[in-house]
Amino acid sequence: MLTIEMILMTVAAAGVLSVLGIAFGLLLLGIDRRVSARMQARIGPPLSQPYIDLKKLLSKENIIPENAVASIFNAAPIIALASSLIVLLYLPIGSMMPVLGGYGDLILVMYLLAVPALAMVAGGFASGSPYATIGAQREMVSMIAYELPLASIVIAVAWLLYSSGITDPFALSSVVANPVWTLVGPLGMVGLFVLLLTFAWVSPAELSKIPFDTPEAETELAGGILVEYSGKNLGLFTVAQGVKTLVMGGLAVAIFFPWNISPLLGLTSYAAMAVDAVFFFLKVIVLMILSVTIIRTGLARFRITHVVTLFWVYLGLAGLFGLSLVILDSVLMGGF
Repeated sequence: MLTIEMILMTVAAAGVLSVLGIAFGLLLLGIDRRVSARMQARIGPPLSQPYIDLKKLLSKENIIPENAVASIFNAAPIIALASSLIVLLYLPIGSMMPVLGGYGDLILVMYLLAVPALAMVAGGFASGSPYATIGAQREMVSMIAYELPLASIVIAVAWLLYSSGITDPFALSSVVANPVWTLVGPLGMVGLFVLLLTFAWVSPAELSKIPFDTPEAETELAGGILVEYSGKNLGLFTVAQGVKTLVMGGLAVAIFFPWNISPLLGLTSYAAMAVDAVFFFLKVIVLMILSVTIIRTGLARFRITHVVTLFWVYLGLAGLFGLSLVILDSVLMGGF
């Protein structure tokens, strides 16, 4: 039974993690821009540029279009940021268990991941701009497209844990406590590697990064879904983008690379939690560079039809293929 003290501790932990998540999420955006610039032989902006941009946006006036539905238009960025922060509270950070770990699982995380995009869609439609309307339609199509390979990954992980006799296979705490690579044979290893590559391609789509930034498409739609946003509202969307970048990296770490470094260093207690948290963030940075920065720097924007074909056909089949290999491996090993 929850007590007042437990509730206050949970609220305090959620507040601290939210502040840290916002700060590190913006840092991830700065690292992404800096690494991308270096790959293109440019100097690039400083790592603090996202903070500078956010400070500037928060100091500017919100401009609401004349034809906009003001309540939905203003609520959309708040919902996008709030939902991104809530997802963060379900993720384990190093050796620290999730703040809300006992109240949700991978299925809930998948639903919550869709909320920021839905908020952007609602804000785009509510703006009354034809450019934003087209961008919102593209965002909905993209969401429908990349949910299939993402669902294949979640089902494969849950199946693997369930077939290994692990209780509550959808819980992230179970996933972190039982690294999936240790539960499979050679065939399952191949399947997990395919699913890892699939997740690497889903990540930039979840974040609307090139080559999957068709909802914004500055050269086509002048900013698309965000074309009418400015000031504090645009700043909130920027923060939500940074937090969601951290969330996608943290989800990849939890599923595929959950190991901590403190046991190797012989650390315990708070020292172990601090070192594991730093190690967690380093893993997130590496995964973000590999799955977002390199892909967006090396490729041009896809057409929306190409996005659908890629996810529904190629990555959809890849996800199902990886899932099939994991199931077949489990059957051959006698796990089910």
